[in-house]
Amino acid sequence: QVQLVESGGGLVQPGGSLRLSCAASGSIFSIYGMGWYRQAPGKQRECVSTITTGGRITYTDAVKGRFTISRDNAKKTMYLQMNSLKPEGTAVYYCNRNTSPLWPWGQGTQVTVSA
Repeated sequence: QVQLVESGGGLVQPGGSLRLSCAASGSIFSIYGMGWYRQAPGKQRECVSTITTGGRITYTDAVKGRFTISRDNAKKTMYLQMNSLKPEGTAVYYCNRNTSPLWPWGQGTQVTVSA
C-alpha cells in the first residue's frame, strides 16, 4: 500500500516562501496523477493544485501565480513551491492522488502564515 509523507511546512511571515515535499513509497508513483490539498481550521479539505503524469497542471484560483507544483518521478517525490504566502494559507497541507480512489492520507505538514 502506498504511504505518503509530507514535509517542509513551518511558520512563515506573510509574503514569505516555503517548499513542501511529498514522498510516496512504492514503485507506482509515476503512473498516477497527484495533487496537493489543504485543510484550514474549521474548514473542509480542499484541492490546491494537481499535476498529471503528462505534466498537465491545475491550480485553485486562490494560489494561481504564487504556487508552483512539480514532480520528480525518479525520486517518487512531488513538490509545492509556495511564494507570497498569505495568512489565509494557514492549513495542514496533504498530498494524494488527483482522482479517486485516494490513497490513505499521510499526516500532513502544518503551514502557518503569521506575523
